[in-house]
Amino acid sequence: MTVEYLLFCLVAVPFFGSLFLPVLGKINERLRNIAALALMLCSLGMSCALLQVIASDQNVVFTMGGVTLFYADKLAIFMALVSQSLGSIIILYSFGYIKNYEHRNEYYFMVVLFLAAMMGLIFSSNLLWIYFFWEITAIVCWRLIGFFREKEYVLRADKAFFITVFGALMMLCGFLMIYSRTGTFDMQEIKAWCAINGSIPDLAVMFILFGILSKSATLPLHTWLADAGVAPSPVTALLHAAVLVKIGVYVFARLFVATFTINEIWHEVVPWIAAASAIVSACAALVENDIKRIVAYSTVSQLAFILLGLATGNNTGIVGGLLYILMHGIAKAGLFLCAGVVEHETHNKDIRKMGGLIKTMPITAVSFALCAFSVMGIPPFGGFFSKYMVITGTIDSGQIAVGLTFVAGAFLTLAYLLRAFARVFLGVSRAADDGHGLPREGSPVMVFSVALLAALSLLSGVLIQPSFQFAQSAVQQMLSR
Repeated sequence: MTVEYLLFCLVAVPFFGSLFLPVLGKINERLRNIAALALMLCSLGMSCALLQVIASDQNVVFTMGGVTLFYADKLAIFMALVSQSLGSIIILYSFGYIKNYEHRNEYYFMVVLFLAAMMGLIFSSNLLWIYFFWEITAIVCWRLIGFFREKEYVLRADKAFFITVFGALMMLCGFLMIYSRTGTFDMQEIKAWCAINGSIPDLAVMFILFGILSKSATLPLHTWLADAGVAPSPVTALLHAAVLVKIGVYVFARLFVATFTINEIWHEVVPWIAAASAIVSACAALVENDIKRIVAYSTVSQLAFILLGLATGNNTGIVGGLLYILMHGIAKAGLFLCAGVVEHETHNKDIRKMGGLIKTMPITAVSFALCAFSVMGIPPFGGFFSKYMVITGTIDSGQIAVGLTFVAGAFLTLAYLLRAFARVFLGVSRAADDGHGLPREGSPVMVFSVALLAALSLLSGVLIQPSFQFAQSAVQQMLSR
């Protein structure tokens, strides 16, 4: 198989394979679960095979009928490997979490279809393909957020759907404006046009940025993300950490860093938008008592760090932003899955009604702590290096006030995560006061998943050199004109 068809299969296999999962579920549920994981691992294996080609500075293009459909470079393969790896762990965790709920066939179908759509978006070669896969993720997320079918949950799913779809329509308006100016939707042709004619219209940038901010839950379009915590915990991990909210920052990197030439004013405006989002959401996390909403607001705050790094326009900040996508994805997925174990075993999300769980849930407690250390930016965890580079890149770009604002945001991160850990795992158990005793660890597959993510949070920092070098080479490729 040529590398071009390997790229096509990387998207097509999980996309079309997901359609057979409900059928397999009718035959045998274990077979369906294994097939769902196998589809994701198969796609991951094909990405690893492409990595060998792309690491040697050779891009891969898949065309059909003279039209370029998919395009793989270092940025795309970096994002794909992060999403597929975390998606595989989340599917594995689902084996233990989702087994007692209804609509399991729909769940696995939607999760795999969502991850496949993410692969399609990552490797899209033109703006219309980006919009197509972007909207598929919105529809799937609407179903996953409202998975439990309760009226309040469905309303929250509707809220997420309307905000993100409205943002997507605004983004489509921006794409149409670019087409009217350049005569093409192909991103490589637009890049060549910008090299000759200069920046794209500011109004088009504004429309596209609106769509990006809605998907990546950035202030003031962030409210849907905390409400999405009503979904099953593996879904919230998928949406908040691994894939969904990363779509926005990925498209920002793909369009505003690697493809378009934009007015310099946007490199000053976007960091301030990110700064406001980081501080407001961190303060919200500091006073919130729902464990999943705390982690959700933390996601909004940490996404602002990624957006800041990509918006700096310099090598240090952008490399830090890419590394932040990896480090945050690992650690935040771990935090959500740990919260899922706690919720699953205590049947409660209010941290004021918890406490002392480290005694009977030691693996979950330690895993939560290790993942939290990475999000806080404690050395030698992976989050430290990415956070340091983002703030350093911001200061190097001359935006000292923005950099100091994010330093304050880092201290707020420390405060709300320590508060959550202390309330949930330390002190006296509130559960014992109700006469129910202390909850136990989750199923072996759930505990293994959170422990694996905790270990990766540490190892990604200790062994940061390979990921740093690849991110560095990806940024050099992105900035080449």
